[in-house]
Amino acid sequence: MEKTTRRNLLKVAAASGVSAALGAATKTEARGEQRSVPGETQGHDHHDMSMVGTHQPGPVAVSARQQSLTRMVATFPGATVSFGFFPADSTVDRMQNAAPGNRNGHAMIPNQITIRVGGMVNFIIQGNHQIVVYDDGIQPQNINPDLLLPAPLNNLIDDPNGRIYRGLSPTAVPASFFGPNNPPAIIPAAPPDRIEAVSFPRVGVYLVICAVRGHFLQGMYGYVIVVP
Repeated sequence: MEKTTRRNLLKVAAASGVSAALGAATKTEARGEQRSVPGETQGHDHHDMSMVGTHQPGPVAVSARQQSLTRMVATFPGATVSFGFFPADSTVDRMQNAAPGNRNGHAMIPNQITIRVGGMVNFIIQGNHQIVVYDDGIQPQNINPDLLLPAPLNNLIDDPNGRIYRGLSPTAVPASFFGPNNPPAIIPAAPPDRIEAVSFPRVGVYLVICAVRGHFLQGMYGYVIVVP
């Protein structure tokens, strides 16, 4: 009787040990999965840069995904903007015509983005465009589209009031354009397909226009909102 009882106790103890081991393994696995979820979420969010550029954390309690995005904005305080574009249709063959201006879309997309102070915007330029950034508070109606550069750049707006950044010229510039003491060379036009990275070190709302007069009058402008 005593041997039987002891044998049963050993069986129970062994079974309890297996259960405990399984329980510990299950908890370890669960903890591992819990740790992996934020990593996977951040990995997916890391590729969703359009959301990073436009996200603003709310003033009240936010979801776990919003908290993750907020951390990402703090880490990657930038955004990407398309400045001009070409449609995918049978009328565009850039192998035959690298710059078919009549098929170029004159728009800044998105036309309003939000970044952290000190962050940058990568303007992906497609076509005959020039980026000009104006200081906080300047509005499109404050721009004088009749203030133009002299020929041969007389299609570009040259309103200096509040201008804080002027990008590459889409038109070749003679060296003499800037004065007779410059080297006798031509500053070539910028390539129509390029990226200009512009940083914003101060909080504010900044107007970004295409300085090509016709494009600006067609509404090619937008805003970069810089938050703390």
